[in-house]
Amino acid sequence: MLLRTMKLPLPAMAAVVALCAASYLLAVWTHPAPPLPASSLAAVPCNTRQPPAPAASKNDTALDFSIHHGASEEDAAEAGAPPSRRVPACDAGYSEHTPCEGQRWSLRQPRRRFAYRERHCPPPAERRRCLVPAPRGYRAPLRWPRSRDAAWYANAPHEELVTEKGVQNWIRRDGDVLRFPGGGTMFPHGADRYIDDIAAAAGITLGGGGAVRTALDTGCGVASWGAYLLSRDVLTMSFAPKDTHEAQVLFALERGVPAMLGIMATKRLPYPARAFDMAHCSRCLIPWSKYNGLYMIEVDRVLRPGGYWVLSGPPVNWERHFKGWKRTPEDLSSEQSAIEAIAKSLCWTKVQQMGDIAVWQKQINHVSCKASRNELGGLGFCNSNQDPDAGWYVNMEECITPLPEVSGPGDVAGGEVKRWPERLTSPPPRIAGGSLGSSVTVDTFIKDSEMWRRRVDRYKGVSGGLAEKGRYRNLLDMNAGLGGFAAALVDDPVWVMNVVPTAAVANTLGVIYERGLIGTYQDWCEAMSTYPRTYDLIHAYSLFTMYKDRCEMEDILLEMDRVLRPEGTVIFRDDVDVLVKIKNIADGMRWESRIVDHEDGPMQREKILVSVKSYWTA
Repeated sequence: MLLRTMKLPLPAMAAVVALCAASYLLAVWTHPAPPLPASSLAAVPCNTRQPPAPAASKNDTALDFSIHHGASEEDAAEAGAPPSRRVPACDAGYSEHTPCEGQRWSLRQPRRRFAYRERHCPPPAERRRCLVPAPRGYRAPLRWPRSRDAAWYANAPHEELVTEKGVQNWIRRDGDVLRFPGGGTMFPHGADRYIDDIAAAAGITLGGGGAVRTALDTGCGVASWGAYLLSRDVLTMSFAPKDTHEAQVLFALERGVPAMLGIMATKRLPYPARAFDMAHCSRCLIPWSKYNGLYMIEVDRVLRPGGYWVLSGPPVNWERHFKGWKRTPEDLSSEQSAIEAIAKSLCWTKVQQMGDIAVWQKQINHVSCKASRNELGGLGFCNSNQDPDAGWYVNMEECITPLPEVSGPGDVAGGEVKRWPERLTSPPPRIAGGSLGSSVTVDTFIKDSEMWRRRVDRYKGVSGGLAEKGRYRNLLDMNAGLGGFAAALVDDPVWVMNVVPTAAVANTLGVIYERGLIGTYQDWCEAMSTYPRTYDLIHAYSLFTMYKDRCEMEDILLEMDRVLRPEGTVIFRDDVDVLVKIKNIADGMRWESRIVDHEDGPMQREKILVSVKSYWTA
């Protein structure tokens, strides 16, 4: 009626109609998607509420697959197609399935030096292509910091350690809750007091922007040492094998403490050289004096210049404890002498032995150490063609990993890192010194940090779980790059396991540690060294583009499902064609998913897929 009244010429009427249509389409394309909902009832049994689902609201607009983002017609059809297959659930007995640890194919390996307890992944024919169930009665973990001291028994239904270690204040059961009093075999008076004793023995401050930010706990038990260091801004990578102390790493993860399955046996640890400011062993049962000091040599590789090694338990202070340890004075004295000799050969300085704690310090460079080799001989340096950062299925060697060259005896090899928290945002020495080549510069680092701040803001806009502080605790970044995702979340009560894939073009894990973050290497064609339901949120940036033609997409997604908690979130960022294929598989895995636009708008081929795992149990 209005157009008839206006009596516009036909060309003008066509122009008005075109403008109206364009305005409508622009509004559709740019309308922001609402965040996925997430429940805030973290301490309530999951089966008493519906799992969060990315249901569309009346203001939500489904992402269309028109030519403006370049998806192929085939992928557009696939986006709305039924899932490629409905993935079945594994049997209930697989609720704690760890494919690469403790399986029958592992038991075929040599017993010497505990090689059978290292990673041994199944042959393709024996992989389980099913969804690992949560145990019956599984509940969302308690929120941090409450979780440091308690976890639901239903989530880790094991009482072996309760019986064996209860008198040492490791763990006890209180009805449907497991309590962690913060004790340990060598610190019966609690972890806080023990940490103060270590600081006194080392002559340093632990926490408050001191010299230690990243720590390694070898043979960690239930990870109380690392748990209590978190309140001092010290981030600890704790590891222990899957052995007779069943589920110790599972307990640590349920507490919201960084941990992974691992052992010092024949292979290097999956960390780069010069990663940790401190390494720690509290009666960890690692035979430090055997195999020509091989395990102390490996600790030396991953310690930063000037870093500390802390040992408590046998043989330290054996004069007092030899009867309780049921060992002879001669045996313990010989072991202590051997450890002292290996430390000297590594050019470590013994800072002090105070009571049951002994502390050594690594030199800040190898100037004097190399000079002593020329004069006295002894443990030699590894060949210069050896990659000091390599840590994925690499054999340990009986040689010292050389530190980078320095200009003078007072310089820190590889460059000095800033104190925390400044080191998080300062250009890491590996970048400032050009170790990663011309493609990764200080300017690149600064731009990368800003980019990830924007990206995380976008993620919080589309994931209610991530936006809600305290909802998630354990996070995994499957392709961490320079650690920008984790750095952007530093003010949230979360920790991030930063993974540098073995397929990555650049090995950036050393940069991540120099920033004061932690992480590991991983080949995503294999399972992770962790228990099911480790992570609350998983982030996968361009991972499936990286692994295209390397292994099956479904196998990677099944591993993600294994390590993701019920009602946890996965955020994928990749090319839209890749995301459409991921969504088609995920729709058959009891996940609810939707694709949303890039933070720069709909014209970007790169999109975001947000998936939420449903709650279900065996």
